[in-house]
Amino acid sequence: MTDPGYSSVMSRTTAPWPPVETEAAQPHPDAPTPGTDLPPHYAYCFGCGDQQANGLHLRASACAGGVIRSRFTVTEGHQGAPGLAHGGLLACAFDEALGTAVGHLLRKPTVTGRLETDFVLPVPVGTTLVIDARVDGVAGRKIYVSADGTLGEDGPVAVRARALFVLVDIQHFLDHGREEELRAVVADPGLLTSQVDLNP
Repeated sequence: MTDPGYSSVMSRTTAPWPPVETEAAQPHPDAPTPGTDLPPHYAYCFGCGDQQANGLHLRASACAGGVIRSRFTVTEGHQGAPGLAHGGLLACAFDEALGTAVGHLLRKPTVTGRLETDFVLPVPVGTTLVIDARVDGVAGRKIYVSADGTLGEDGPVAVRARALFVLVDIQHFLDHGREEELRAVVADPGLLTSQVDLNP
């Protein structure tokens, strides 16, 4: 029997996206303008925090057309297979990039409800994955976002992702966050970069 090959095995019908009827996302009046470099939302965030020694250290900026571009440089500490990025860490990077797009464009507090990732090409150690994320639509509390990640600025697409984020209120984080970190933020508000309206 002939091996059907990876691409044949993995082929599938692409479902519509967003999967439900949505309204166009309305950027917040204070959404960043193109060319703006965006700060980490929390100093100890694993995805973007500058004080998280073992984190991914994503860096993001606003681009034209409602795109938020994040960059993730794959180091030796991010390996799965020898010399290649771990798939779970790539999914984490996309979760961060998608959440960054929602947070900065809409300035509303949200949490990830669903994340699906398609791995198209391997991502080698030393590569900078450039992730362009956009908000695709809003349906009530549900916010649909998607992103493509390329190998460098002009390289091929290596990873694609789509996600559902769910609007929550600030009380969600107060109720579920560990008290130690919450107290640290109260003591040093600079640990948390406010990018959302506290009373959406």
